[in-house]
Amino acid sequence: MALPHATSGQVIDVRPLGDKMTEAVSHALFKTEQLELIRLVLPRGKGMPEHAVHGPITIQCLEGSIELHAHQKMLLLEAGELVYLAGGEPHALRALEDASVLLTILLKHDGNHDFPGNALTQSEMAQRAS
Repeated sequence: MALPHATSGQVIDVRPLGDKMTEAVSHALFKTEQLELIRLVLPRGKGMPEHAVHGPITIQCLEGSIELHAHQKMLLLEAGELVYLAGGEPHALRALEDASVLLTILLKHDGNHDFPGNALTQSEMAQRAS
C-alpha cells in the first residue's frame, strides 16, 4: 500500500524513527514536477548499488550512519550530516547500522529543463534498498 504524499502547507515529520525503524518502509514524502523528497529506510548492511540521477540531489542522514561512495571516494554520513551531489554523479550507499535518510532530488530546473529518469517508484526504492 502506497503512503500518501504530503500536500502544500502540510507539516512532514522527519524526526528519527527510533524503535519504529524496523517497521518503517522507504517512501516518497512528496513529489512535484520540480522536486521529490524521499525518506529511505535502510537496515544495517543494506543499501543501493551504484547509480546516477540526472538532476542534483542531497542526501541527509537522519539517524544511524551510512557509507556513501561518490567522487571516487568513500564518505561516512552520520545523523545530522548532509551531502550534495551534482546531477549525473555516480553514487552508491550502504547502511553501517539501521539508518534513515532524507533524499532530495531536483527533477526539473527553471521550469524548462527536465531531468528524465530521476523519479523512483515505491517498488524501485524497495528494490534498490536491498
